[in-house]
Amino acid sequence: MPIFRAAWVLPIAAPPIRHGWVSVEHRTVAGVGGGARRDGVDLGHVVVLPALVNAHTHLELSYLRGAVPPAERFLDWIREVMAVRRRYPDPHDPAILEAARAAIGDARASGTGVIGDISNTLVTVPLLRDAGAPARVFYELLGFGADDPAGRVRQARAAVEGAGAGGDVRVGLAPHAPYSVSPGLFAAIRADLDAHPEDRSAVHLAESPDEVEFVERGTGGWRELLHEVGAWTDAWTPPGGSPVTYLAELGFLDARVLVVHGVQCTADDLGRLKRLGTTVVSCPRSNRYVGVGEAPIEAFYAAGVTVAFGTDSLASVADVNVFAELAAARRLAPRVPARDLLRSATLDGARALGFGTRFGSIEEGKQAALIAVRVPEGIGDVEEYLLSGIEPAAIAWLEE
Repeated sequence: MPIFRAAWVLPIAAPPIRHGWVSVEHRTVAGVGGGARRDGVDLGHVVVLPALVNAHTHLELSYLRGAVPPAERFLDWIREVMAVRRRYPDPHDPAILEAARAAIGDARASGTGVIGDISNTLVTVPLLRDAGAPARVFYELLGFGADDPAGRVRQARAAVEGAGAGGDVRVGLAPHAPYSVSPGLFAAIRADLDAHPEDRSAVHLAESPDEVEFVERGTGGWRELLHEVGAWTDAWTPPGGSPVTYLAELGFLDARVLVVHGVQCTADDLGRLKRLGTTVVSCPRSNRYVGVGEAPIEAFYAAGVTVAFGTDSLASVADVNVFAELAAARRLAPRVPARDLLRSATLDGARALGFGTRFGSIEEGKQAALIAVRVPEGIGDVEEYLLSGIEPAAIAWLEE
């Protein structure tokens, strides 16, 4: 039974342990503690912690790395993404598959152990399975004027069943956003989620000012774009209120749904999400890149909302390193305790994706998905140090 000793052990579910140790048996945590002991492997001046959780990314967009410039307005960025994607109509294009495969490898190299992936095509399912990467894949549906939403969801469920998932790769359905999904399609996806109690879902919500305007009044850039692409329907009536209020009153939001971004959330929105038990997944680097503004991260925590972190896609960030996302979050939320931010990037993210009983903390009986991060001499606050922007070169996986 291997025993790993380190200058620090960060269980997440408990305070940091100075001169700690972790024992592992059959890839499972057998024990964790502190105090002097001489057996096992001395890892030196490192902190051992559970692998991170990237709760929101789009691996199939990894081929867009560097292809879409930053924008001051989200709709301008979206139009660029749509234009580039039209040049790659085949989701099995080798460029798409190789870039996604490389991103999965990069995620592991930067200490990520669980992934929440949005997919429009399900091409990433076998890639994640072959890589042995625990993941929740959200098969994302769009359809603002969709006819027969129940039939559309039945077809999507059949695609999920044939996607080749298995083991630690789990697949379910997710709506894209309020400006791209009809109320009927939201309801049909929710019915499918209710029929599959182990599933989770996710939705891009309260991301841009244009989205807020569209839901409140039915005007603005999103209406223009829907007309441009032939997706507008006069059957849709603006619900009024905020995007969060809209989906809450539709009955879509609850503790099994991840709200991604939430940049435009009001205090009332956050109170509602707290009551519903809904997790907000923040992607601060991407928010700035695509022009939607800065996420109110301190307000998330002050409201008691559960927070997770994601990198979003390589179309809007330089890498899939969750440690880099934590560094961005620290800049936006200097008053949030480091321990809370680290919990969001580990245990809270794992729980939101449905992996919380096995990943996200160092506890007896959990899977030993553990990383060691090199820590310079003289660091007293190891939790704060982990928010400084850890590079892959400083990260090693512990193998039994």
